[in-house]
Amino acid sequence: MKSSLSLMGAAGLAVLLSGCATSPTLDNTAGRKTMYQDVAAPSATVAGVGIESQDIASMTDKMVRDILSNPDISGRATPPRIVVDSAYFSNDSSSRINKNMITDRLRIELNRAARGRLVFIAQHYGDMVDKAREAKRSGQTDGGTIRATKAQGAPDYRLGGRITSSDAVSASNGNVSRYHMITFELVELELGSIPWSGIYEFKKEAKDDVLYR
Repeated sequence: MKSSLSLMGAAGLAVLLSGCATSPTLDNTAGRKTMYQDVAAPSATVAGVGIESQDIASMTDKMVRDILSNPDISGRATPPRIVVDSAYFSNDSSSRINKNMITDRLRIELNRAARGRLVFIAQHYGDMVDKAREAKRSGQTDGGTIRATKAQGAPDYRLGGRITSSDAVSASNGNVSRYHMITFELVELELGSIPWSGIYEFKKEAKDDVLYR
């Protein structure tokens, strides 16, 4: 009897050890190391036909130079007030893009380069300004160090524009070609004229397997 129990125990142990030997092991291999890339250069590993970081950097740099070279805008004795945001900048293209990435970079780089030749009105922060003004007028806070005005500043010009595209797809190999045209315009907010316009265009072709989010 003892001999039978011993044989059964040995057999069970063998099965248990066999199961342990064949069970899959957890893959603890480290992931790909994160590497910083130059935002003004195309990615070496992930690239498609959409609007990417190098396109945003290139187009905004070009628009900054173009605006500041226009004497009717940046050469006035009294610096004009302008609004640069995405409220009137539309995306009518087939590319997915956060418009604020373009208009925010344009406004910031233009503000840095203008050095007082342009005054930027922050209408996208209008709520913030209203609350601060109300707190001053009600006595909740003091008047600060900047002179009081009857109202928020009115802009002389505002950015408008749109992103458009045209696509072509090869039926034989699935390659995608996309042409982008991005227009920028400063609209004079009294007469409605357009004293400055800029355009940026590019065309890309690829086996488009990149998802833009």
